[in-house]
Amino acid sequence: MKEYKYKINGNTYNVAVGDIDGNIAQVEVNGVAYRVELEPAKAATVKTVQAPRPAAAPRTATGEKVIAKPVVAGSAQAVKAPLPGVVLSIPVKVGQAVKAADTVLLLEAMKMENAIHAGRDGVVKEILVSAGDSVLEGNPLIVIE
Repeated sequence: MKEYKYKINGNTYNVAVGDIDGNIAQVEVNGVAYRVELEPAKAATVKTVQAPRPAAAPRTATGEKVIAKPVVAGSAQAVKAPLPGVVLSIPVKVGQAVKAADTVLLLEAMKMENAIHAGRDGVVKEILVSAGDSVLEGNPLIVIE
């Protein structure tokens, strides 16, 4: 039997809790025995929420990725996207000579404009994207020969 002392409104009570059988408890308060009916315990309800799984990247019938990267051949070199974003403008034209520090493309990423430079001297051979296109990191943007 567990014994407790309680003080309620200035009165002291000695409470002893005896056996509990189901929802009936034997309680003694200041030497007087009582049968106390307890409310049944409510089972805790736990809801499991399953997060949706991301969809797999689209693939062709042969299993290759739908987004194919163009192959750059010869001495030509592709200027690649340093981060994912949206192409804002392309201030160069095919056939235009560029220096390594020249801006060849403006890319918006995380609400900031990023100037993408040629990276080497040469001539713009091909422009692989257009304004408004979304690009991923590493996607070729412009080919410089």
